[in-house]
Amino acid sequence: MAARTLHLTGDKAADRLLGSDPLALLIGMVLDQQIPMERAFIAPYLLQERLGGPLDAASIAAMDPDDLAGVFSAKPALHRFPSSMAARVQEVCRIIVEKYDSTASRVWTDATDAKALLKNVKALPGFGEQKAKIFIALLGKQLGLRVPGWAAVSAPFGAADSFLSVADIDSPASLAKVRQHKQEMKAAAKARAVTHP
Repeated sequence: MAARTLHLTGDKAADRLLGSDPLALLIGMVLDQQIPMERAFIAPYLLQERLGGPLDAASIAAMDPDDLAGVFSAKPALHRFPSSMAARVQEVCRIIVEKYDSTASRVWTDATDAKALLKNVKALPGFGEQKAKIFIALLGKQLGLRVPGWAAVSAPFGAADSFLSVADIDSPASLAKVRQHKQEMKAAAKARAVTHP
């Protein structure tokens, strides 16, 4: 897949890193929970700065867990739960080293079909069914993923012209539409909880 600039952080350098470094994109996706999206996806850029060089799965996997947790915890912390997320990122890096020869993009380039792709992504720590589908949709919609069937396996997030998730954000306008959709979903869930306690 060709490197492309994504539009997820509001920071040009961080967005360029996400579009050019598969490991950075995976780390951002891992961290995208319980904190604002922009904060999650700028974290790989900040992590790279703190580590003093390009993100490297083998180096992160080999770090002392306490040292990595310290890097995540340094102010501003890279996540609301820096220690547990440092451990999760380290585990993702270990899998990339052991299963994909330290090459993060092989999580998707090794997949022969969409079913295998979904299985590969779901096998990573922190990637449940929904997050795996959103990640595949992001790869397909914005980074040129061409595994046959990716849109179907990532449904509903792979649908064209939708504004459901981070996979659909390519401008401030689309970000606003995704945020609106999420607010509507939360309001609907709240209404259901009130009517069906």
